[in-house]
Amino acid sequence: MNYFDHAATSPMRREVLEKMMPYMLEEFGNPSSIHGQGRKARAAIDAARRVIAKELNAKPNELVFTSGGTESDNYAILGAAIANEDKGRHVITTRIEHHAVLHAFEELERRGFEVTYLDVPESGVLSLSALEQALRTDTILVSVMFANNEVGTIQPIEQIGRLLKERAILFHTDAVQAFGKLEIDVDTLGIDLLSASAHKVNGPKGVGLLYIRSGVKVAPQTFGGEQERKRRAGTENVPGIAGFAEAVVLASGERETVQNQFSVLRHQLLTVLDENGVRYEVNGTDGLQHVINLYFSGIEIEPFLIMLDMRGFAVSSGSACTAGSIEPSHVLSAMYGEQERTRQSVRISFGYGNDASQVELLAQALSDVVKSFQVKSEI
Repeated sequence: MNYFDHAATSPMRREVLEKMMPYMLEEFGNPSSIHGQGRKARAAIDAARRVIAKELNAKPNELVFTSGGTESDNYAILGAAIANEDKGRHVITTRIEHHAVLHAFEELERRGFEVTYLDVPESGVLSLSALEQALRTDTILVSVMFANNEVGTIQPIEQIGRLLKERAILFHTDAVQAFGKLEIDVDTLGIDLLSASAHKVNGPKGVGLLYIRSGVKVAPQTFGGEQERKRRAGTENVPGIAGFAEAVVLASGERETVQNQFSVLRHQLLTVLDENGVRYEVNGTDGLQHVINLYFSGIEIEPFLIMLDMRGFAVSSGSACTAGSIEPSHVLSAMYGEQERTRQSVRISFGYGNDASQVELLAQALSDVVKSFQVKSEI
């Protein structure tokens, strides 16, 4: 299988697994225990916290380890809104957020908060003026994703952070797709809350983090023990956290080289499609180099993906498939409206293990399958 769905999840690197193994086999103690085994586990968590904090230019005690991006998003949004509702009950997000964010805001609506969902233009990049116009005196929280998981568009995070800081409004960003791929300095960018997940950076599934700036009030969303400075109850996933830190070290050290490689692969893919006369359009602009979303007019997305899968290529549509029917992407619908484009677009995402020879094969397979559909649509 030629895997080109790294935006969904990425393969765990062997170096990460090797870092995790001792904490599953020998040093398996509970980090809350005071005996030697427990202290070794605690030391592993503390070391990982320092490593990942450095990647964000954050303080180690500003990081809370979670079960992944969804929990981090839920914790940030619900926790910040509830803890600060004495200052107001108006919150803002965009229509192109991950469902972990959108559904958290829907829950806030059920709890009596007022939510403004901002539209985006076809570029997929939020207008700063639209955000500024939506701000009110009772606005307490804004959540805008760092980079979109379906089309890769990068939002103007630094400008948003500056705008919100002037008004003392909390700023959360879902950085699950961007973390490890882009340099992120939470101080420079003015970020108060940030979500990330290990399995997007060749780490293990089931572990993530929430950055909470010192002084920001966030109400806990789990109840039990006093782990994570009483912010997130439950025994810590020591192997996962150790693996997360190792994945971050590897991603940070290779970032520039890898991003250049992704840029080359992206150019190669589009060049072959052009040479083969394939009709396509790129969805969104100003995006991550490893994510490319392509609109192929005339295709039927479900058989299209099945045909590619049978040829040995894993890509995705960015759409939800339930009970045999495919719903249009909410991201593309927000960008382009209810057009056929929302049902005829494919997400290709590069990552660890992809090379030029694989991309050449993918481009040729895409060309063959797309043209077979487009010829039929013209008959």
